[in-house]
Amino acid sequence: MRRTLIVMVKEPRPGRVKTRLGREIGMVPAAWWFRHQTARLLREVDDPRWTLSLAVSPDRAGLSSRVWPAHLPRIPQGRGDLGDRMGRLLRGAPPGPVCIVGADIPGIRRHHVARAFGMLGRHDAVFGPAHDGGYWLVGLKRSGRVPATLLRGVHWSSATALDDTIRSLGDLRVGRIDTLRDVDTAADLRAR
Repeated sequence: MRRTLIVMVKEPRPGRVKTRLGREIGMVPAAWWFRHQTARLLREVDDPRWTLSLAVSPDRAGLSSRVWPAHLPRIPQGRGDLGDRMGRLLRGAPPGPVCIVGADIPGIRRHHVARAFGMLGRHDAVFGPAHDGGYWLVGLKRSGRVPATLLRGVHWSSATALDDTIRSLGDLRVGRIDTLRDVDTAADLRAR
C-alpha cells in the first residue's frame, strides 16, 4: 500500500513566513532560516519508502515556485485555518496511510517518519507531539472513512491543540511517537 508524506511549506518571503520568529530576530533572518531549514528537512525525509509531496502556500505562487525542489509534487494548501487545510490534505491524499509534517521542525529524521508509518499498522491515527502542546506530525491509516469531525474545535497555537485534535477523532485508535520541538520563537531556535 502506498505511503504518502506531505510537508507543509510556505513561500519563504520576509514578513509572510515565521512572523512570530521574525518579530524577534528580524523578518529577513526568519525567512532565511525557514528556507534553509526546509531544504535540509526535505533532503532528510526524501526516502523511497514513501512518496514525498509538498503542500504549498500561497497556492498559486507555491505551485510554480523555484524555491522548492522541482522533482517533488506540489499540491495547494487552499484556504482556511490550519485544520481546514490539513483536513483537505488528509482526505485528498492518494489511497493508503498519509502523514503530514510541518517544515519548521529541525529534529525530524527519516526514522521518525518510518516509526509513524509503522505505528499506523496498529493504530488509526498517529501524532508526533511538540513541546508546546501541539504536534509536528499527524498521520492517518485511512482504511475507513476519515471522520467528519476531524480537526474541528481545535484551538490552534495553544497548549491544548494536540488534545483537542485527538478528541476530534472520536473512537479512532491513536498512537504517539517522539516529542520534538518546532521553532516559533527565538527561544525555540536556541533550544533546538
